[in-house]
Amino acid sequence: MAVLTLKSRNLSIGDGCPLVVIAGINVFEDLDMALEVGRELKTTCADLGLPYVFKASFDKANRSSITSYRGPGLAEGLKMLAAVKTELDVPICTDLHEIDQAEPVAAVADLVQIPAFLCRQTDLVVATARATAAAGGLLHVKKAQFLAPWDTRAIVDKIRDATDGKDLTILCERGASFGYNNLVVDMLGIGRMKELGVPVTIDATHAVQLPGADPRGNSIATGGRREGVPIIAKAAVAAGADGVFLEFHPDPDRALCDGPSALPVTDAAALLATLKAVHQAVRAA
Repeated sequence: MAVLTLKSRNLSIGDGCPLVVIAGINVFEDLDMALEVGRELKTTCADLGLPYVFKASFDKANRSSITSYRGPGLAEGLKMLAAVKTELDVPICTDLHEIDQAEPVAAVADLVQIPAFLCRQTDLVVATARATAAAGGLLHVKKAQFLAPWDTRAIVDKIRDATDGKDLTILCERGASFGYNNLVVDMLGIGRMKELGVPVTIDATHAVQLPGADPRGNSIATGGRREGVPIIAKAAVAAGADGVFLEFHPDPDRALCDGPSALPVTDAAALLATLKAVHQAVRAA
């Protein structure tokens, strides 16, 4: 049985628990939009009886182009996250990229996220694990596009070693590189990661990316296939995922980052209702 509990919010994720929804926007564009999306998602999840965690990034440090929009940065971004947390009364998930961000981020975020490209950066993982454990949070680690599911064992062990054996890791599947400009998701990998004794989520948004292949960007931006998000999300929940990671936007085609992979926030209610039904069907089987 792999179950983790965010004690400050009485939120549990893992075997036998409700499907956890980690959802929001890709990167802060402005606070009002974040509150709009977060409020809609909180209401939807409450109606469905699903635990909800708001997600937004303060900096997208791994953009394809140096001219791409990155976000408000650490100081302003953490203020915005704290405002969402207070006004909506929801737990927060955000990612970080540098060692010195670990403590300030863990002081605000309930789920601290390690980006996929950085999941093997030992010093970052150790610093983030220690800061997150000290703050009473959980660590959401995205599996790199170049890693096999079973190779995430080393990441889980690294976090346990850094925190004197504490269990605070949630692993996240987000697809594997498949040739150039493409990702695929091996649904068998979800079960393999759960065998490590940790909850597992699916990032259905970034799993539909086409890295470097947005025709609008002349190969300096990432494309996406947003029509595939519900397909991957439903398949992953059917395969045993304990939570879903999804990004929405009021107008995805005008989003400043990863718009081709984002869903309209108006699609959230129907999709989450379906995912809840799939999750319940799998648990009843």
